[in-house]
Amino acid sequence: MSAEYDIASGTLIGHLHNALSDLTANPFPPVPNPPNCTKRASVALIIRLRPNFSHWPSFPQPNNEENLSASVTQQLDNFFSQPWSQRGDPEILFIKRAARSGDRWTSHVALPGGKRDPDDADDRSTAIRETMEEVGIDLNDEHALFVGNLPERIVTTSWGKVPLMVLCPFVFLLTRHDVPSPKLQPTEVGSTHWVSLRALLSPSLRTSERADVSDRLARRSGPFIRGFLRLMLGQMLFAAVRLIPTESLYCSSAPGFLPDGSSTDPAVIRSIPARLKHWWLGDHAGSSSTNRPLLLWGLTLGILADFLEMLPPHNALSLWTYPTFTPLDVRWITWAVTYSLRKRKRGEIEQGRGKAPAAVEEGLDAIALPPTEEAQDKPGEVGIGGLGVGRYYGGLQDIQRGSRSSSVGVMLDGYYDLLRKAVFLTFVSRLGVSSAVGFWLWRQYLRPRR
Repeated sequence: MSAEYDIASGTLIGHLHNALSDLTANPFPPVPNPPNCTKRASVALIIRLRPNFSHWPSFPQPNNEENLSASVTQQLDNFFSQPWSQRGDPEILFIKRAARSGDRWTSHVALPGGKRDPDDADDRSTAIRETMEEVGIDLNDEHALFVGNLPERIVTTSWGKVPLMVLCPFVFLLTRHDVPSPKLQPTEVGSTHWVSLRALLSPSLRTSERADVSDRLARRSGPFIRGFLRLMLGQMLFAAVRLIPTESLYCSSAPGFLPDGSSTDPAVIRSIPARLKHWWLGDHAGSSSTNRPLLLWGLTLGILADFLEMLPPHNALSLWTYPTFTPLDVRWITWAVTYSLRKRKRGEIEQGRGKAPAAVEEGLDAIALPPTEEAQDKPGEVGIGGLGVGRYYGGLQDIQRGSRSSSVGVMLDGYYDLLRKAVFLTFVSRLGVSSAVGFWLWRQYLRPRR
């Protein structure tokens, strides 16, 4: 079956109905925090249906008490049985973070959400509160139906070495066709974008995004370390999806709404010194320009891929590929070292027998933390599957054996261990080649001249 759905056929609506019903009936298990990691955060994946022009509702749809008292499954059945719903176009809400100086994830695309506060009753309450604060959408409203959760994931940095927090994604369905415009918090959100589910499933919008290697480290590094890492490892390469919104709202009072004339876009920088400075310092924040394409990648893409994998043709994991590096030698060694693992994980996913204790993913692109709360390395912490954090994950796997698991988590299980080995082998091979070349040049220099 092609991923290009026809709105008029209503096929995608039927698949979405089935997927949401499955989320309601089969929740994913909770993931406790790793040792010495107390932070938790939540995001909201919000779905709405844009009515078709030929089947537009003539009046607001009331949500009567009988429907509100029904089970979530029955409410889903009632909603998707409406004529306008059967011809609607499903959309998901994304935010683009406001431009903030010193924030490595500024201007990135994410889902509404944030860090759990002590006053929050549970993880879902965090998603509801943060969504209200950031975009002004009340998920406690009678027209906002909580459907279920997606696999919780342990967010790490330093290529899987340091656990930062547990991230909990929750799915909500807005059951009214006239959804109010978002109310954007200017210090947090630069813009919001409703994107069609059909576009997210389309292979034609898949691309890649690059990120500085130093962004994957727990400690913020200085310009010399960043420059050295870029010189040795280039940039990290991630799968991405280009977003084409059906409706966007920009916060005119957010920083970066109007250009200040000091663009950091390499295509705009003219002078050679400025280009060298930009290369050396890197581009942690990305561009806040409204002309830059909206790219969904990293942790947020992993969350979305878990959801899209529930929809036919069930090939959404092709949205997500293993992180690698831009230099050809690093990329080749990474490919060779991880080949067996990638082949085995792909087979497990295709046969439906892959089980992982939790999705363990890199980065904080899906959630924002104040600079003072960035993680620090702690003694004794080692990679996933090692003797430190890995021992904890191994115990969690025994507890949750046989339960539903994240497809992305299955594929990443053990990958970052091999990635670090690939980087080490790259340094060793480069040192060996450099030594051999240097020795040959020295011999040539010492050779008697006739």
